[in-house]
Amino acid sequence: MPRQAINPDTLFNSTQYGFSQITVGQGSKIVTLSGQVAWDANETIIGDDLASQVIVALENIQTAMTAVGGSLDDILSLRIYIKQSEIDHTTGVREGLQAFFPDSPPTATWIAVPALARPEFLVEIEAMGILP
Repeated sequence: MPRQAINPDTLFNSTQYGFSQITVGQGSKIVTLSGQVAWDANETIIGDDLASQVIVALENIQTAMTAVGGSLDDILSLRIYIKQSEIDHTTGVREGLQAFFPDSPPTATWIAVPALARPEFLVEIEAMGILP
């Protein structure tokens, strides 16, 4: 596996929120993904709540990684932009991360933002990975 998750006992238990404190990657190709939102290939928004939009964004990340010959196991880090109006309702973010990364989650930073590119977007997720 190109990614190893490390969660020292001396830091808070981030895995309960669906991410690791540290990841170490081994490989030769860095993969960076543009922020993924809840759009399908036809630019139709899928979902009108944070939880469903997180699922679609993570599915889009999975599709993008597959397109370059990788998988979610190759993701080192996520940057999750959450619309400020949703920041107190992030259970769906945690549950989405735990569903897509059940055993060895990547690192993640959650950032509240006043707005995203479209008013209907509630979340946008950037990813960085590494391929062998």
